[in-house]
Amino acid sequence: MSITEILFWILSALALGCAIMVVASKSPVYSILYLIGVFFAISGHYILLNAQFLAIVNIIVYAGAIMVLFLFVVMLMNLNAESEPQKNRYLQFAGLISGGCLFLVLVSAIARSESAGNLIQVGGGGSGLIKNLGMVLFNEYVIPFEISSVLFLSAMIGAVVIGKKN
Repeated sequence: MSITEILFWILSALALGCAIMVVASKSPVYSILYLIGVFFAISGHYILLNAQFLAIVNIIVYAGAIMVLFLFVVMLMNLNAESEPQKNRYLQFAGLISGGCLFLVLVSAIARSESAGNLIQVGGGGSGLIKNLGMVLFNEYVIPFEISSVLFLSAMIGAVVIGKKN
């Protein structure tokens, strides 16, 4: 076994363990923290696939901004035991059955796919490098890039104008 395979299995175990804890945790704050662990494990997989840009964007956008937003919303809602709805056993059973059916469909789809047994080249090539992405972005797609930057600037100015008090 190579170091890449060992890292893959460690990151996969971490992602699965944290994902199970997201669902099994009683506290919503702990669920969000476990979800951040899942995002970091997925970013590790992106790095193993030589997609550094996706790994960094995943950490910054999902683990950083969106999870902090979720954490603030959960903390501001001030959830406690009195505000929780009562558990319905029939809904839990229906969720378990539907989740098992989804799992079986996914396993059969992966088993029937032609590329399931193929190995991919890990760590080779330059398709996921930020340098190559920047060259394509600023050479071939410079006009759409500049148009999107103007749109983002106008959206920021609009947010400031709307939020400004008289």
